[in-house]
Amino acid sequence: MTDILSLTPEELKEQIVSLGQPAFRAKQISSWLKAGVRDFSQMSNLPKELRETLAQQFSLTAPVLLRAQTSALDGTGKFLWGLQDGNCVETVLMRYRYGNSVCISSQVGCRQGCAFCASTIGGLIRSLTAGEMLDEVLFTELENNVKISNIVLMGIGEPLDNLDNVIRFLRLVSHPEGRNLSLRHITASTCGLPEGIRRLAEEELPITLSVSLHAPDDETRSRIMPSNCGITLLTEVCREYVKRTGRRLSFEYAMIAGVNDSDRQAEQLARLAGLLGAHVNLIPLNYVAERGLTPSSPSVIRHFQTMLEEKNVNVTVRRSLGGDIDASCGQLRRNHMKNH
Repeated sequence: MTDILSLTPEELKEQIVSLGQPAFRAKQISSWLKAGVRDFSQMSNLPKELRETLAQQFSLTAPVLLRAQTSALDGTGKFLWGLQDGNCVETVLMRYRYGNSVCISSQVGCRQGCAFCASTIGGLIRSLTAGEMLDEVLFTELENNVKISNIVLMGIGEPLDNLDNVIRFLRLVSHPEGRNLSLRHITASTCGLPEGIRRLAEEELPITLSVSLHAPDDETRSRIMPSNCGITLLTEVCREYVKRTGRRLSFEYAMIAGVNDSDRQAEQLARLAGLLGAHVNLIPLNYVAERGLTPSSPSVIRHFQTMLEEKNVNVTVRRSLGGDIDASCGQLRRNHMKNH
């Protein structure tokens, strides 16, 4: 059956009209979808026959909240959503002075195999539909009675490995008749899949592209990121992306003790960031027991940051949120899977 939440307003209207219904029914249905209905029978202002037809031809993907964690330190919320097929994904709500951001998953599991990540343990199960990604935003709002102003596709999964659905999600969430959220308030994170970056550039969507770099040299990057395409090729496609979109690139860089935090690597990173005019976001590594990697010390991170600043690199250190809950992406899902 068709995932009704993945349809654009135009597609939904076309489907409803094809059923012999007046076009205004599509807007009624959309209103119910935005309210988070879990069954077509709840759409009380629709004729009973139409509700029955919708249930026969379309599916609702509304997730079930399996577990919620709230940080006593900063109010960060982490939610484990049960999907219709029995799988589960994580969503994180981050509260800032400028508004509420939600970090959503794009896949159940991940095939990229990064050595520091809990999400990829067990591999890729499947990709999420555009509607399921919208559900993460919608039900996080409903569960917490908040309004989301920023979205980050940086949860479980590799967004560019699910690009068709991610592009559809971006068009849906920014649609004037949908969420009408500015694409400039959306960031997509990728480990650096060249063809995905090129295709995303062709779509000319004014989102922020964040490349999970984590090492400025191929030897280190290939060791911790098996999907490494090579720094030279990655630089080339990133340069193409910046030129075509006019958007500034961001590098995510998880600081791992004794792996990617040397002075030489700081110098290499500075050259690469300077070449692309990229912002660098240093991230204290979240410890994952199964991985055995440890975060760089605060003093090493400060020194690394200073070296980048001395090379005129725009650099920040990500503030750790949710330190008293399962902070690392994939940990909450991993713990749930081990116990069930």
